[in-house]
Amino acid sequence: MIFRNLLPTIVLVMISAALPLQALALTQQEQWEVSVGQKEYNTLQSQGKIISQSPYYAILNPIAKRIASVADRRYFRPFHFLLVNDKQPNAFSVPGGNVYVTTAMMTFAQNQQELAGVLCHETAHDIHHDVYNNARKDQNLAIGATILSILLARNSQVGQNIIGLGANLQALNFSREVESRADHTGAYICAQAGENPWGMVWLFRRFESKPSGVPLEMLSDHPRDDHRVTDLINLFRDNPGTFGRYSSNVATATPLRR
Repeated sequence: MIFRNLLPTIVLVMISAALPLQALALTQQEQWEVSVGQKEYNTLQSQGKIISQSPYYAILNPIAKRIASVADRRYFRPFHFLLVNDKQPNAFSVPGGNVYVTTAMMTFAQNQQELAGVLCHETAHDIHHDVYNNARKDQNLAIGATILSILLARNSQVGQNIIGLGANLQALNFSREVESRADHTGAYICAQAGENPWGMVWLFRRFESKPSGVPLEMLSDHPRDDHRVTDLINLFRDNPGTFGRYSSNVATATPLRR
């Protein structure tokens, strides 16, 4: 769920609403993730959004293969990378190992390293089991809000609105933390796969010139792009053993074959 479009959020909300959770053992959690992933694939397929054949796969597949060689070892299922038809440059991962990349992202990414950064970030979401953890958190927030409404504002519409806003802000903050953690893990995956993780920085800098319309980071489910850039640069500086061999100069990037 890398960039600021609504599709990843919509997917998460649909999943949370459709699949109530209980305290699950790890194997049951894996089954839940596989089920969610299959449901989302079926939905996208029924909507005609999944692209099975495209010249873009000749660009995507070699990069995805290098990323998967690292990411597969950290998840319980192998990753698969699929193109979906959409006008917004975006990518999103779904539990079970499917990573979806929009056709618009294939034209927005200017070089191999930027596209690799997108894929690394998205595999990190599955490795962290972020959709599962977010769904559990959403369920806990709903329970907490209900209890609070009984204690504090049972008959007050204003009170109900405040409670709802508080729960939403907590959820948004969790999402920002999730995105930042995926940036960090994604940077390591890229570096280990031999892809320059500075591609993530180059891409975020270009997204900075395309405002999301959200004035405050606290009201956004993603960190501001300039904050993400700063965090990544600090990560690279503090870990020269992993990142020191990669150049920050975008002129060294490998152009994508079109």
